[in-house]
Amino acid sequence: MEINEVELKELVQSIVQNVLAQTAGTDTLARGTSKGDLGVFDDMNDAVEAAHTAFLLYKERSKQCRKKITDAVRQMALDHKEELARMTVEETGMGRVDHKIAKFVNAATHSPGVEYLQPKAWSGKNGLAIDEYAPFGVIGNITPSTHPGPTMINNIIIQLAGGNTIAFNPHPSAKKVNARVIQLANKYMIEASAPPNLVTCVAEPTIDTAKILFGHKHIELLSVTGGPFMVDLAMTFPKKVIAAGPGNPPVLVDETADLALAAREITQSASYDNNILCIAEKEIFVVESVFDRFMDEMAKAGNVKLTPAQMKQLGGVALQLSGKHWLIGRDYVGRSAQVLAKAIGIDVPASVPLLFGQTERTDPWVVAEQMTCCIPVIKVRDFEDGIQASLKAEHGFKHTASIFSQDITRVTRFTRVLDCDVHAINGGTLRGDGGDLGEGYFSHTIATPTGEGICTPLNFVRKRRIMTHGALRFS
Repeated sequence: MEINEVELKELVQSIVQNVLAQTAGTDTLARGTSKGDLGVFDDMNDAVEAAHTAFLLYKERSKQCRKKITDAVRQMALDHKEELARMTVEETGMGRVDHKIAKFVNAATHSPGVEYLQPKAWSGKNGLAIDEYAPFGVIGNITPSTHPGPTMINNIIIQLAGGNTIAFNPHPSAKKVNARVIQLANKYMIEASAPPNLVTCVAEPTIDTAKILFGHKHIELLSVTGGPFMVDLAMTFPKKVIAAGPGNPPVLVDETADLALAAREITQSASYDNNILCIAEKEIFVVESVFDRFMDEMAKAGNVKLTPAQMKQLGGVALQLSGKHWLIGRDYVGRSAQVLAKAIGIDVPASVPLLFGQTERTDPWVVAEQMTCCIPVIKVRDFEDGIQASLKAEHGFKHTASIFSQDITRVTRFTRVLDCDVHAINGGTLRGDGGDLGEGYFSHTIATPTGEGICTPLNFVRKRRIMTHGALRFS
């Protein structure tokens, strides 16, 4: 069998990298990490420099090679999903292990890859023009504590698909699981012939290390999936930023809706991983003529109804006023209905998906992005009142909203007025992000503040035009 020079070079490089991987101390993955141990560095500058060195090698690789490498990351997530899911819940205290496992599978199987990077050509009397895609270089990433591992997996796949490398500053509350993901990803990628340190992170992430990341000369683009503070901080640096923003997704249920369907879909979506996804439903507006029937359907779906007084009591425990804004208390983010009920002296089975109850539209439960297993339900006069209440509760974030209605004219008006990046119609809001529950590609980066919406590899590449004048035209 003949082998060309490029194939020989890649084969030799692969053998060398496999030897390095086997001697890199992989038994110490994410435990007492040393400087540069499979991508985890003590110093952020070292992490960025290592990713830059890797980029200089990686940018020469073909699209087919990138696919092989990102496929290795997908396989890693599937192989280690149970371990990483347990680590996440143990470290962060948020969410459910079974749903964390499903999120790793979803990120591994539905994150878009190199197939999105198809060139486009024009041929005419003046010659041939081709638009193609090139990497930015090293991308600086911020990841959240709510779903740290799946976000990292998703970002690695879609950003490496574009030929970039990555330096991460993980959320401090999830630094151990993120370090584990980084090291396992590098191990699998090296075995698939990748250069070392395609993805790196700092072992002890802080605000200061984030500032170093944002300002480093080798960071060409910033991808921020974190809170408003980190987004605002990234925006102060003179670099392109792709930022996921906050959400407070409202649901409107009108009198034409299938109420049983609405209750089932909202329950499945809002309770998923204890409501810590920003795309999940946060408040429900129901037209008064069907309000009581809808509340009955929510109870039939397995949820536990609280009285208005109990909703206020739980809000006094779980919600906090920070300046002018209501926020969910750290001890109650991503907690189960059982934990929340116990906080006000109520015993409910662990199987209960959600607590729910009637509130006023100005209640802290409505204006806060509560991210926990209690959802407020608000009575509105009619569809028009509901659409205005939904618009106010969404705060102009333009993130996500949903409606249950059989009236296509109302559905159209709702989506035009709310004007969000993600709309779900007669389905749970999680379906709007594709993947296992919906249609289309999936991403953990829904970049509302910067306008990219649900991100793909196309958001992490530069578009380049090549024009060949008077040549390579065949007709």
